[in-house]
Amino acid sequence: MTKNKLAAAKPALNYHKIGEAIRKYRTEKQLKLIDLAAMTNIGSAMLSKIENGRMIPTIPTLFSIIQQLNIPLDSFFAELGKDSQFEGYLYIPQSGYTAYVKEEKATGFHYSSILEQNMEAGSFQISLLKLDPGSKRKMVTTEAYEYLYVVKGPITYHLGNNTFKLETGDSLFFDGSISHLPENKTRSAVTMVVVFFFAQRNG
Repeated sequence: MTKNKLAAAKPALNYHKIGEAIRKYRTEKQLKLIDLAAMTNIGSAMLSKIENGRMIPTIPTLFSIIQQLNIPLDSFFAELGKDSQFEGYLYIPQSGYTAYVKEEKATGFHYSSILEQNMEAGSFQISLLKLDPGSKRKMVTTEAYEYLYVVKGPITYHLGNNTFKLETGDSLFFDGSISHLPENKTRSAVTMVVVFFFAQRNG
């Protein structure tokens, strides 16, 4: 077994569940993002990116959020450790895809997580995105590299000052720090596979 495979097989935290867990605890306490921002002195825009899974927080930032939300550390990290071990292969039926929300105010964006895995050099998440006609969302940035594959197009993709017309079978790889937005100009749903590549951060 190679070094990378050994590293992948070790129990690890599911970094992509951090934002989901924070949002859950925040909403349970009936707090708005602006409330949590005031409590932690962390900008609401950054908190939104963390909750939406577009940014993995630094350790000091994460602990500040956990402390202000009064979350038991053992409970929080136990949630992140669930289903994290890699046995050498993964079979994932469609019924095993997990629906999740990235931007709460987005309309017509349906994300399903296919696979999340931590590796020695970082972590990645593979998602399926179904985009309804007339879907709406602002341009966003992500603290990750992104790879898109169009399963069913066409999709108009806005990336910074560029616009791409992606047809079925086309791909796009880019730095997520560039503002981006997929747009469905057709009369039926379109589908993309989206892969997020995150580098682990220690500071």
